[in-house]
Amino acid sequence: MNKYRSWFAATAVALLGWSATWGAAAAQAADPQTADPPRIVVKNFMFQPMSLTVKAGSTVIWTNMDEEPHTVVSSSGQFRSNALDTKDSFSFKFDKPGTYSFVCSIHPQMVGTIIVQ
Repeated sequence: MNKYRSWFAATAVALLGWSATWGAAAAQAADPQTADPPRIVVKNFMFQPMSLTVKAGSTVIWTNMDEEPHTVVSSSGQFRSNALDTKDSFSFKFDKPGTYSFVCSIHPQMVGTIIVQ
């Protein structure tokens, strides 16, 4: 019985740490005044997350973690990256509220959305 109690305690501590980390990350992603800007990872031919909500004034950073090049191109023409090789990044500052759709121009099935409040 004691070994189960230890396992449950360790699992509970791990889950609390995980939820605290994710809660802090979510709060940072929405606040343009934080040290760590919101990020989107390009991996497995997907933008992760596919949708991100930020406050006006936030700078979003996309980082390509695939072995293939990708781009980040605004559907409305407001921003466009060069081809990003592995571990290359692109950033854009969102000053005005609205919904901004983007796509990888090399792989048009890759789409995402930034919602600026």
